[in-house]
Amino acid sequence: MQEYHTDPMFTGIIETMAEVQQRTDSQLKVSRPQLFVDIAIGSSISVSGVCLSVIAFDEISMTFDVIPETFKCTKLGSLEERDKVNLERAMLATDRFEGHIVQGHTESVGVVKWGSVGVLLVEISDELLKYIVPKGSISLDGVSLTVASKEENKVTVALIPHTLANTTLGLLKDGDQVNIETDVMVRSLLAR
Repeated sequence: MQEYHTDPMFTGIIETMAEVQQRTDSQLKVSRPQLFVDIAIGSSISVSGVCLSVIAFDEISMTFDVIPETFKCTKLGSLEERDKVNLERAMLATDRFEGHIVQGHTESVGVVKWGSVGVLLVEISDELLKYIVPKGSISLDGVSLTVASKEENKVTVALIPHTLANTTLGLLKDGDQVNIETDVMVRSLLAR
């Protein structure tokens, strides 16, 4: 019998934030939220938009193996103790689908700048810009957002107060980095 593997899927609706407890050259350890009662070894969790597998956990923490390439190509490599990360468990087949399809496959890192209140501008690489559609979806640090506008190498998103208060996006300062994942549906259509 052939074995099939499917990638976990996320919605970009962040469940909670957690604090980084430790980062080594090969692992990331974060605080374990009380609501994560159903995790197991191997559980897939989006950590600020990067799909990672739980390798160890206890009542207060969760540990993930992270390869050097992931640290290098995402903002996970710049995390320090006490930094906050967004968390979302993989979607169950029985869940209500909100947000958009997010794979946890960070494609690039962008630099942010605040515009007016709740308006975030993100510098996007030229290679990703073709996958950005105004009024389409984008994931920033794992958060499902709607693209308000796209100009030159910048994408603008408007953040509601709930998102600002309940995700790490509200903690960003000008010049900070965010993990970027473009909409998989748009990527699939344009790859044809």
